[in-house]
Amino acid sequence: MPSESDLLSIAQRVVGWAQNGSVIEAFVGHESETEIRAYQGEVESLSSASSQGIGVRVVNEGRTGFAYTAALDDDSVRATYEEALDNCQFSSVDEFAGVASPDGVAPVDLDLYSTELVDYDPADKVVMAIELEKATLAADDRIIGVETAEYADTISVSAVANSAGVEGTSQETGCYLVVYPLASDGTETQTGFGFSVGRHPGELSLQTAASEAAERATRLLGATKGETKRLSVVLDPYVTAQLLGIIGSTLSGEAVLKGRSLFAGRLDSQVAADSVNLVDDPTDARAFSASSTDAEGLATRRVNLINNGVLASFLYDSYNARRASVTSTGSAVRGGYAGTPGVGATALALAAGTRQQSDIIADIDDGFLVQGVVGLHSGVNPVSGDFSAGAEGLRIRNGETAEPVREVTIGSTLQRLLLDVIEVGADVEWLPMGATGVSLAISDVTMSGQ
Repeated sequence: MPSESDLLSIAQRVVGWAQNGSVIEAFVGHESETEIRAYQGEVESLSSASSQGIGVRVVNEGRTGFAYTAALDDDSVRATYEEALDNCQFSSVDEFAGVASPDGVAPVDLDLYSTELVDYDPADKVVMAIELEKATLAADDRIIGVETAEYADTISVSAVANSAGVEGTSQETGCYLVVYPLASDGTETQTGFGFSVGRHPGELSLQTAASEAAERATRLLGATKGETKRLSVVLDPYVTAQLLGIIGSTLSGEAVLKGRSLFAGRLDSQVAADSVNLVDDPTDARAFSASSTDAEGLATRRVNLINNGVLASFLYDSYNARRASVTSTGSAVRGGYAGTPGVGATALALAAGTRQQSDIIADIDDGFLVQGVVGLHSGVNPVSGDFSAGAEGLRIRNGETAEPVREVTIGSTLQRLLLDVIEVGADVEWLPMGATGVSLAISDVTMSGQ
């Protein structure tokens, strides 16, 4: 595994080739992954792979060229630069084209890399996958089988540099357990999933993954299709995180500039209930998407998006910041060395409330605890805010959870959902995605069923 300094030296060398007024950005990455699947007490599959490469972006007289390669030898890197330079002639002139400029913000020192994972014995990874399957089968008598039990990990190192003087590096480790069981009550079969994530295997919990998987697989046994009515809903933390991901995409400066955001033109306006405080904070090491630098090498930072229900900011990378005549929020993202940077949220989180989910439910006479959604991304219009998604979970009656419900649709608009938030829970869950989970109670949502 190359070090951060090894990759940075490659990026710096490429940047040094800038000529005739052109500017260069070089992004170098190396990643190794392991994935082990267990089935019926045996290893079903085991894969271990590494990838590396460099992406080079050249901006010359307002024209941008890009090229990448999966090789890091001197000849390949030089050829990639030459290809990017040549590609400039095929692009249109864009007055906002360029690379990130230094902004004086120092990166936060984050501990996101674990040598414990790097040195972990592959044989122990196999044991974890097999033991996860066993623990899930033993978690509940109604579990009749496990489709797959999996251990996986990732070790990544990257570096970026540009001819404006911006440089940044990062190294991160992550691993997870995930299991998909089958449950039956003799008349029907349901599926579920459970997981545990960490920076190293010592942070993983077999029992947490197994018990959550069993609970998800069994909780809808005997479920019926709910009626159609308006009621209060409580979103489970995992569902809230999915919803935040949708909202976060509408808070990007690019979406606003393209007229694809329901929040365009609404800065400093009340867009949510007073209890809603939403941030994007990649500097919080508890977030599994945390990073000290963004995809352009600028320091990441905490961005307050909604303060006490008032829209406070959008997210920007350097390009969209120039278009909007603002400064970057250190929110550049990219899929790896083979892509160019864009803008996006990476670690969204709602400020937690003071009560647990059960306490929130106790105040609801007629409601629906939403424990799973389907079609969420396709069911939301980011411009109009129209929201509709399939849902399943438990009815709430007289302050308690009641019968399981499935095959219903919940609908509203994102605008109304945010304004109708009753309470944010205290049950924060750090999840393997770009948003943190927490229970969220919302009034006056339409549940469509029979």
